[in-house]
Amino acid sequence: MEVRSDGLRSDKIPVAQPPIQRTRLKVWFIRVCSSILLWTCLVQLFALGELWHPRFFAGISQKTSQISPVTSVRVDQVVAPPPLLPPRNYTSNGFLRVTCNGGLNQMRAAICDMVTVARFLNLTLVVPELDKTSFWADTSDFADIFDVKHFIDSLRDEVRIIKRLPKKFNTRHGFQLLVMQPISWSSEKYYLEQVLPLFQKHKVVHFNKTDARLANNGLSLDFQRLRCRVNFQALKFTPKIEALGYKLIHLLQGKGSFIALHLRYEMDMLAFSGCNHGCTEEEAEQLKQMRYAYPWWRDKEINSEEKRSQGLCPLTPEETALVLQALGFDKDTQIYIASGETYGSERRLAALRAVFPNTMKKDMLLDPDDLQQFQNHSSQMAALDFMVSVASNIFIPTYDGNMAKLVEGHRRHLGFKKTISLDRKRLVELLDLHQNGTLPWDSFATAVREAHENRTGQPVLRRVIPDKPKEEDYFYANPQECLCQDPNCHDLLAPSDTSVGQ
Repeated sequence: MEVRSDGLRSDKIPVAQPPIQRTRLKVWFIRVCSSILLWTCLVQLFALGELWHPRFFAGISQKTSQISPVTSVRVDQVVAPPPLLPPRNYTSNGFLRVTCNGGLNQMRAAICDMVTVARFLNLTLVVPELDKTSFWADTSDFADIFDVKHFIDSLRDEVRIIKRLPKKFNTRHGFQLLVMQPISWSSEKYYLEQVLPLFQKHKVVHFNKTDARLANNGLSLDFQRLRCRVNFQALKFTPKIEALGYKLIHLLQGKGSFIALHLRYEMDMLAFSGCNHGCTEEEAEQLKQMRYAYPWWRDKEINSEEKRSQGLCPLTPEETALVLQALGFDKDTQIYIASGETYGSERRLAALRAVFPNTMKKDMLLDPDDLQQFQNHSSQMAALDFMVSVASNIFIPTYDGNMAKLVEGHRRHLGFKKTISLDRKRLVELLDLHQNGTLPWDSFATAVREAHENRTGQPVLRRVIPDKPKEEDYFYANPQECLCQDPNCHDLLAPSDTSVGQ
């Protein structure tokens, strides 16, 4: 029945219409199902790729993240972990207990080394203990920063890792374990000939210093690649840290490309290095007193200007602003400061912000409640900065400390993402000439760019200096054995983009 235009009802039965709507529904339903199927296949493809050929898919995921940062984060969160490999079956020669020293990234490298030592000595490794007595006084345990279960499970085919020593080896039960510091930059031969017999005698050995206790070079290819596997796969941050780290990355990427600036102009670094360029007399005295307060900091009387001229000091915030301008970055560049509190706080950041107003810190991007859980835990804060630095479009450290080196190595692993390693010795010369009026701006900017054409994280071979491990290239900054297929890494030296700026 229908209503006519005159308002009266009609008993006329409506004529059936062609089933167009049902056809459209079917087409829509088929399209939705096809889309779901395609996305499911894509996710499975990434999962299989991570299992069988992680480097290839790392390159794809990197390109994908530049197109759609939201998708890259979500894919990373939903991909199922690869199946566990069977545990390696071996007779343990003893238990290795380690206490790492230093900041987060120094400890990270040490953990990679200690896993490798445990592997070639056939030891059982106890989950490493972290430094709680350093300048930062961070009480975080391993489980507060890294996913313990993932760490143990992902390495079970190489080394046996336990959460704690068996009770019979507990010092509270009267057991006396051997405490020692391995010799720095040591080879496999040292550990096999001098350290292994100690385990055979004492059963448990405690390494209470772990920084740089394994050589950069000369290790077998399998052990070098194990160091990488621990670094790039086994040391996964806790879900709490990852969630907030991805949130920071998402917020920054939502505003466009960004630089992660590791502005290492922090109180501990200035006090330790003796660098006080740009500080007031009161600040310089404060830094000196702090240096004397820490007995394990060996050098007390330090000539700041001499160190600066040798390129051994971090750039000041004011110097950094000039260098970034000279490298070609404009005022619209988004900068994330990936470091702790700048010495002198906002007063010292004023020059940088004046030139680059889009300079951000964690507390400017996140709610106070987000950061509250990480307060007074510098290593957990550093983990957030590590994640953002690895994900950034360009990474620029103002000092080549442990974080700078490990982030650079991660970025090489992810397809040689651009890292500008500043030549501080050359920059100090140019900065002084420009600031005293000798070198005009155009000449200064040209010289700065020329000095960094080949310092952008492109493929290079590690520089080896026999008997001088501190002066040669650090393994974790350029883990070439893990980035190439050829045993001598000749395939690594392909033509690459050497442009410095954006």
